[in-house]
Amino acid sequence: MSDEYVNNYVPPDSPGTGNPFIPRILPDSELYGPSPYDINFSYPIHKQTLESDRLKLTPFIPSVHVETYWKHVQGNALELFRYYPFLISTLPEMLSAIELSLRRHPHTILFAVIDKTRPDPAHPDWAGSLAGIVALDDTAPQKLSTEIGFVLVFREFHRTHVAKNMVGLLLRYALNLPSAPLPGLGFRRVSWGAHPENAASIGLAKRMGFKQEGLLRWTWVLSDALSPAGKKGRKGDAFEDRSGRDSVVLSVCWDEWEAGTAELVETAIVWRSESNGDTLSSESSGIPKTTVSTMGSTFSSYRLLVSSNSRLVPYHNGSSRRFYKRCVS
Repeated sequence: MSDEYVNNYVPPDSPGTGNPFIPRILPDSELYGPSPYDINFSYPIHKQTLESDRLKLTPFIPSVHVETYWKHVQGNALELFRYYPFLISTLPEMLSAIELSLRRHPHTILFAVIDKTRPDPAHPDWAGSLAGIVALDDTAPQKLSTEIGFVLVFREFHRTHVAKNMVGLLLRYALNLPSAPLPGLGFRRVSWGAHPENAASIGLAKRMGFKQEGLLRWTWVLSDALSPAGKKGRKGDAFEDRSGRDSVVLSVCWDEWEAGTAELVETAIVWRSESNGDTLSSESSGIPKTTVSTMGSTFSSYRLLVSSNSRLVPYHNGSSRRFYKRCVS
């Protein structure tokens, strides 16, 4: 038996950009994708599941959203992307990344995050302002798993309801069953990766029910601009002059979702201040309004029972329902 073989691999004509998220810069004619814009996503978009009273997620369309996106990012890229594994510093790079690394992969989608509490006079058809972007990527249909990635909330929307609603809506969309009142994709696992020093990202994930699983070591090779956020690489390898980084891995799985995380997330989405209706962050204080919400999971409805000078604590009444009762401070 002969052990002879051939290797007909031919390297691409373009040397590439050195950025794993931007294989190459596209010509101008391809930067904005096809027209009409084809999101090329292998799953249904359940609009009602991807929207709350305060926020909505809608597919990111470069010709519609990228100009406003770039106004927020331009000049701040190094600060905004310092904990990312890659840096996008020009508009052609951003458009090429969306087209090559997101749109052309049918199990990946990028969403525009629209804050419905802040109208944008320049875009009244949005019914709000662009507050950031977020993606579902690294999806494995055969494993019923996906990852929330490319998370970016603009500075003007920090410390508001935006981040928690954004993550909550995506979890609801990914983990709810297709047969639920608010239908989802029925995945079994949603993961979240973060730079080990990015306490804000890790903290947000944990507040939204993610559990930390561990540390994946040497998961990324960083660009020169991001080297200060990494650790020194290996001398003699293909990228010896570029640093690397680890990734903290967190996840929410279907059994946790149905055992209480769905309620935690729904509470984060609907929780508002009694005085002005603003959504509360976990650090905020205030009295939530009485709310009845039907979950898109195996849980039944639950209630928030409140009155003046009270706080909420969970309790069980012996059924499959979880309630929140009033405790006077």
